[in-house]
This record gives sequence, structure tokens and C-alpha cells, in this order.
Amino acid sequence: MKKKTTIYDIAKKVNLTAATVSRALNNNPKISENTRKLVQEMALEMNYEQNTLAKALKSGKSFNVGVIVPRMDSNFFASVIRGIEEELYPKGYHVIVCQTHDQEKLETGNIMSLINAQVDGILMSISNSKTKNKIFNSLSQKRVPLIFFDRKKDISGVSSVTIDDFNGAYQATKHLIEQGCRRIAHLSNDRSLEIFKNRYLGYKQAIIDHGLEFDESLVIETISKVDEGRKVAKQLLNMDTPPDAIFSSSDFSALGAIQEIKAQGLRIPKDISVVGFSNEPFTRFMELSISSVDQSPIEMGRIAAKVFLDEVDVNLKTRKQQQIVLHPELMVRKSSLKNE
Repeated sequence: MKKKTTIYDIAKKVNLTAATVSRALNNNPKISENTRKLVQEMALEMNYEQNTLAKALKSGKSFNVGVIVPRMDSNFFASVIRGIEEELYPKGYHVIVCQTHDQEKLETGNIMSLINAQVDGILMSISNSKTKNKIFNSLSQKRVPLIFFDRKKDISGVSSVTIDDFNGAYQATKHLIEQGCRRIAHLSNDRSLEIFKNRYLGYKQAIIDHGLEFDESLVIETISKVDEGRKVAKQLLNMDTPPDAIFSSSDFSALGAIQEIKAQGLRIPKDISVVGFSNEPFTRFMELSISSVDQSPIEMGRIAAKVFLDEVDVNLKTRKQQQIVLHPELMVRKSSLKNE
């Protein structure tokens, strides 16, 4: 049986102490980048395998962090995960990603699986407002830090990192009004979730503040899918007095709306303007680029990871709840720009 490589074997090869090798393998910030790279490359070359169980027993940590998102096929959530990983990997943590497909049962199952895997914390964007607080309380009982990002529930003691959805929606609607639009429709989403409720309220307030009549019939709840956006746009365009603009709470439903508008022979933005939300990559690379509200997802992920690092080594009683709200930015493009 072949003898396993130890840190002492690696230390001998790279002419360093075993303690330095150990720190380099565990991404200790006191070790220089060059030394860390040298040690990790040698460890790979020598087929070194860390005893993660022994490491966990010694430190009381698994060095695994769970991340739960509604779906992975969104650049927004993929970018948040990237931000989390960029912040946590250098600190020796590994990220376990789960997706819920906006289903309460899957959301609860993912949380239970991560608890059973003894993760050191969970960073999460909720899918369903109906998920019982009891499941979140079980994390508190087990002293596992929970940090919400993007979509959150208001739970005492639980930190969150979000953007100002109200302000982002207000900016988008105000921009459409400034472009001369007077009958602005809103493609909403599940307003029991705080982010979509706030986007609706921001849209509504901008309409009122600028002296326009708020018409509830122009607000239609849908889901963040291209075909659903197309379906709703058809419904709006069939009205006796169709809208002259659409503000969508999602880029995907905005894209569907654009497809339907074009299919009906209307011009964008001359006949009808469109603004989305999230700043997905396709919004800027299309021939008809789409105006959208940017949510700074990489920054959001990094900050959520930093909040976790603040909380992971702190006693539950002394943890400070943090509610960090990032500022959104409206990216104005061809789909809404009438006045250049």
C-alpha cells in the first residue's frame, strides 16, 4: 500500500517548515501569495489529501458554507455566488450551492440537508414567502449564521444584504415619464416577496409624484420567464387604450414583452418603451439593447460573505444584526431612450 503524502513530505520538497506548509494549505492570510502557490502546486503534484475530518474536529468547523438560490440559470444569482466564492475561498471555505426552483418544499429540504452536512453558515435568497419561520429558527438554535441576500424575510437577529428595490423601480418609472410616456404598465411578480412588493410600490409612487393617474389595471402579476412576459404583453396590447411603456420587475419578462411588441409590428421605443430589472448580460448585447436596473450582484455576494465572516466566530448573544442596502443604478439603453 502506497504511503500517504504528509505536510512534512511537502515541507522537505519546498524547503519550508511544516507549520508554514500547513498555513499555506489552509489559506492563512499571513502567508504570501507566492508561498501559498508554491505549496499548493507541490501538494497537487504529490497527490496530497487533507484530512478534512481532523481539521473540522480540531477547529470545530466544517469550513463549508451553504448558498441557496431560487435558480442557477440567472446571471444575477451566478454573479452573487461568484462574489461569495471570491470572498470565502481565500479564507479556506468551500461553497455548497443549492437551488429551489421557487418551491417551498425544495427550499425546506435544502436547509435541512445543509444543516445535516454541518455547514458553518447559510447564505440565502428566499424563494417563497410561505416557508415557515420554524425552519429558520432551527438554524438559530444550532448557532448556524443565516444571512439573506436579495430576497429576504424579516426575522429578528438575521442579517441581510439587499438593494433598494423601491428606489430602483422609482428611477426606472421616472425615466420613462421623462421620455414622455404617460400610460406605463408594470409587469410585477409575487408581491408577497418583499423585493417585488417594493418594486411595485416604487413604480406606483413615481406615477403619483409626477401627477399621472395610477391605473391598477396596468399592473399585471406574472413570473420571471420570457414566454410569460410575451403572454402578458399581448394582454396589455389588446386593451382599448394600450400602454405606451412597460416597466418589468424582471429582464426575462421584459424580453418576452419586447418579442410580442415586435411581433405586432410596433416600434420600440417610438410606439412603446420597455425597462427591465436586474441588468442580465443579454440586455446590453442585443441589437435593441434593453434599459435595466443594475443590482451589483458580485458586490452583493462579497458583502454577504463578509457578513457571514463577521458572524461565524461570534457568540450568538453578541452577534449584531446587519441590514445592508445597496444603491441600484439604472442603465439606460435603446429600448427606452426616445429623447437623445
